[in-house]
Amino acid sequence: MGLVTAALRRAWAKDLDAPTLYQLLRLRIEVFVVEPACPYPELDGHDLLAETRHFWLEAPDGAVIGTLRLMEEHAGGEKVFRIGRLCTTHSARGQGHATRLLRAALAEVGDYPCRVDAQHYLADMYARHGFARDGDEFLDNGVPHVPMLRSGSAVGTPP
Repeated sequence: MGLVTAALRRAWAKDLDAPTLYQLLRLRIEVFVVEPACPYPELDGHDLLAETRHFWLEAPDGAVIGTLRLMEEHAGGEKVFRIGRLCTTHSARGQGHATRLLRAALAEVGDYPCRVDAQHYLADMYARHGFARDGDEFLDNGVPHVPMLRSGSAVGTPP
């Protein structure tokens, strides 16, 4: 697939229609379960929570080519966001789609702190968006991850 012009979409969990949710989940399962041959419970109960937002990129033919999930967490009375499930289809990689999704989510996060458990090889990409390591590396379903935090003061950090 050549360079794809994709429309950026965003919806609260309650506003997602079933066919769109199906496409988002199908892509995530393809990227996080099938490609690495790493079975784990992808359907974790967070996708339909009231404060969950979904971002996705839709190709002109309506196919979802990338997705990201943004959740709110409340730690110690403070609102903190968490980014997760950022992925793109194999054929659409290397075209800046992940960065586009990440920038859209971070624009919504604004000056609130934001966390991500980054796959180890993606830590530098997240660092370019203002995230800093925030703990020890850990294994999640056999995949090395790094906990990262983007504090409210990182808002001015250039991507």
